[in-house]
Order: sequence, then C-alpha cells, then structure tokens
Amino acid sequence: MRRTRIVIVGGLSAGPSAAAKARRTDENAEIIMFEKTSHVSYATCGIPYALSGKIKTRDKLIVVQPELLEKRFGVELHLDEPVTDIDPEARIVYTNKGAYEYDKLVFATGGQAVLPPIKNIEIFESWAHAKTLEDFDRVMKSGVMDTANHFTILGAGLIGLETAENLVHAGKKVTVIELGNQVLANWDVKFAHLAKNVLEDNGIDVRLGVSVVEVDRTTNELILSNGNRLFTDYLLVGISIKPNTQMLVRKGARHLPNGALLVNKHMETSIPDIYAAGDCAAINNMITGEHSWYPMGTHSNKGGRAAGANAAGGNVTFEGGYGTAIMKIFDYAIARTGMGPKSLERAGIPFKSTLIIAGSTPGFFPDQKDLLLEIHYDPETGVLLGAELFGEHGVDKRVDVLATALYARLTIDDLPRLDLAYAPPFSAAKDPVVVAGFVAGNSMRASYQEVSVVEAARALNQSVSPASYTLLDVRNPTEIHKEGYIQHSINIPLDELRLRINEIDLDRPTYVYCAKGLRGYMASLILLHHNCKKVYNVAGGFTAWKTIVGEVKQVEEVSPVS
Repeated sequence: MRRTRIVIVGGLSAGPSAAAKARRTDENAEIIMFEKTSHVSYATCGIPYALSGKIKTRDKLIVVQPELLEKRFGVELHLDEPVTDIDPEARIVYTNKGAYEYDKLVFATGGQAVLPPIKNIEIFESWAHAKTLEDFDRVMKSGVMDTANHFTILGAGLIGLETAENLVHAGKKVTVIELGNQVLANWDVKFAHLAKNVLEDNGIDVRLGVSVVEVDRTTNELILSNGNRLFTDYLLVGISIKPNTQMLVRKGARHLPNGALLVNKHMETSIPDIYAAGDCAAINNMITGEHSWYPMGTHSNKGGRAAGANAAGGNVTFEGGYGTAIMKIFDYAIARTGMGPKSLERAGIPFKSTLIIAGSTPGFFPDQKDLLLEIHYDPETGVLLGAELFGEHGVDKRVDVLATALYARLTIDDLPRLDLAYAPPFSAAKDPVVVAGFVAGNSMRASYQEVSVVEAARALNQSVSPASYTLLDVRNPTEIHKEGYIQHSINIPLDELRLRINEIDLDRPTYVYCAKGLRGYMASLILLHHNCKKVYNVAGGFTAWKTIVGEVKQVEEVSPVS
C-alpha cells in the first residue's frame, strides 16, 4: 500500500504540532519537514525573559529537540533547507537542495519581522530584531548585555514591552519608541494609558507618535521623525510581523490584505491539499464569523494540530479564536479577550460598555489590590462581545473566565450565575466578574446612563459652562481631603443625599461619581427617584478618573465641600 507523503514547511510551532499529530493519526505516513534555520520548536515568547536571565539558559527556550521529532515521531527533518517554491498543480516542493513531491502539504512558515525604512540601517551594527532565536543569539554574541547601558526598543506591542521590562530587570536604561498614539494598539486607549504609566513609573522613557528615520553610526544616535537625536548603545526592532506567505499568494491562495492565508475550520487553504497554520494563517473570528489574524502561540499549536491530523486523513476542526491575550508589566498584568471598542466600531457592531473597579480580594484581607475590568456587550441581548482588564492580582483568572464566557455566548446576566471559587486569598465573595455582570445588568435596565471617565471628561469640557451641569461627588469629606476631587464638583455624601436633594438642580444633567462606582450607582437611583431629568454615573468613579484622565484638584487649593 502506497504511503501518504505529508510535507510540512516550517518548524517553529505549528509545523512540529502538525508533524506530531499527523504521526499519531497515521503511523504509516511519510512525514517530511523543512526548516530554513538550524532550530525547530523553540519558545519565541520566552526570549525577552532570557535576556534578563529569568530564563537561565538558552537551552530552556528549546521546546522539542530535533532528535525527538526524528526518533519518536518518525519525521524526516531537513534543517537549514529553505523551501524556495511550491508547484500546487504538480504537487512539488522546491528547496535549495532539490525537489520533493507531496500528497498533502502543511504550510507553517510563520511571519517575518518588519523593518521600517531607516536610513543607514544596513551599515549600522548595533541593532537586531527581537523575534527569533537567531536574533537572540546575535544580541548575546555581540556582548551588549554586558557592555551596553542604554537600549532602544522600536515598537510598543507585546514583544516590545516585554523586552523593555526585562532589559530594565537586567539593569539597563530603556527608551521605547512607538509611531502610534498609544502603547499596545489592540487595547482601548484608557488601558493602554494605564500600561504606559507603569512603564514610566519603572524608569522607561516612552515616546509616542514618533519613529526612527535614520541612524548615525559615527555617534550611535537615532534620528527621530520629529528631528530629535537619541543616543543609544543598541536598537532592538520589535514592531510587528508580516505573514510569510508570498509563495502561496503568488499561486492564487486567498488571503487577507496583510497576506495571511484564509483557512477553513479544517485548516485548508483555497488551494487543494494545502493546509496552513500558525502566524501565516487567518482563522475564524468566533464573534464576527469572519477571518481574523491572531499571531499567538496558542493558535499556532491548535491550528497545527488540526492541520496535521487532517493531512493524515483525520477529521479535526479548529473553530477559531477571538483575540485573548495577556502580558505582565512589572507588578501589573493587562489582558483582553474578544473585541474592544475600536474593533467593534470598525465592524459596525452596536455595543455597550461597563467598567468597574473592584477588589481582587476582600477588603478585610491584607494587601487588597484593585482590578479594573471593562466588559463590552450587545445592548439588546446582553451577549458578551469582549473584555479588558488591568491590575496587580487575579487578572489571569478573570480574563480566562471571561474568555470562556465569550465562547459559550453568555450574557451579562449569566455572569452573576457563575459558581466561581471563593476564599479570601483568591477572591471576594462577589468576584469582579460577578460584579461586572450585576453592574452591566443594572445599567441596561435602569434609567440612568453609565459613562466612562473619558466620555464624562469630554462631555464636561464641551459644556457651555459649569453652570450647565451638576458634577456630584458622593464620597465622604475625609476621602476628598485625602485624594482630591474633580474640578467644579460639589460634595454631598451619599448618606446625606436624600436630606440635601434640594441643593441639586434636578433639571440639569447630573454626573455622579464616588470612589469606584458603587455609591455613584446608588446615588443615581436616588436622583432618578426624585425625578432628576438626566443622570450619568461615572464608571470607576474618582479612582478611574485620577488614573486615566489625571486632572484633579487638592482640597488645600479650593475646597469643593459645600
């Protein structure tokens, strides 16, 4: 009986996953893997942590040794043999060493690092990409981790910021340069602002809205688009990656504008008998039902597994993803799942948002930390569409709960019904996920409107004068003396509001805030019951305002207490 020949192009993560699953599916298949470098199956996401020494040795980055693929899984491995062309009609793969026929092909070529146009970069020796093991080796062999004092990171995405943090841990001074107007472009601007604050609090010089246009090798200076010059010992480029798909795009494979190959749930491309997985593939967006590109190791491994199984005659589906991500920023974590405001607006999907600030553990338990959590949901059905989180404790737990809720298409009313684990070291009795569901449900059914601090600040700034609205602070005076207040606000503590309701012009729009949102919600209900015409509860209260907007007054300047 003729053996099925499966050729796999690419050996980083999706390729080895495909090879191992193909072997488990068909013991008799002939499996050939081509990798253009001398390494297979290593952890690119671990490279920043190897720079700082958190990961002690280079060998720890290697997930699977080549010998294991060859001996345990019977893979014919061709290292340092790049594939140069593919003929889908003849079913032949060409390399720099020969031609190989295939029955099924798994395309797992990943992405290539992007280098923006920088004058003289080709003659500048003090730089490297921040993507591959070869890049890591270049940095370590140059000796700059021992001799350099200042590093510049170009790009403020996940890899760029993880690299920046780890260089600080290694005792280096770091500047991050980002062409966009925020770090972490996939997050909402308020969460990106929180991340930027943490970076700067830890000594990182963050420069937004600027790029490197030229390097001066004689002085080791970077010339920026705003005309400034920045001395640096070493430049690490971590902007983005571009799907490495030209071989199949030229053959007519369907793809996204960035080149990512469109695949179905069996990981099949539009070219017969060719599968694609990993960073070169665009998978199903489980919220929109359209193709999206998620260059993450989680999808690479799952997609490679499905592609390998199906290439070997199996029937495995990979349903897709929806953009779940998390990263550590010094003592904090920032996470997201599903769609955020920017992607929802681009897709034309109606949504409503609820932001809460809740303790990740009970108030009576030592060292309680705040967790900022914002959920986005369908304004009619309440079905969850996405979430973003930021905090020092428990972010990973909550984002995974919400990612699971997104997969199950749960609504905001389902969140309080979840039976989540409780013990004081781990969570409050009302977990932040549960609280988010309660608050979202209240805002959908009550007559008041919930607004973010960004929306509130914009509305107040655009008002004709402070006399055209009421900004009501329902905190206690001791809180105001300690923390400050928002300009033009009046203070009536929540417990006095009913007795002092006559001090408020109920015909004016009234914006209510407390410390974090709960008392503002209760005050909003009291105002509505007294026929206040328009009530807006500022989500996250003064804590969110101070953290995100930052414009506050102190009592010693002018007391807001009436």
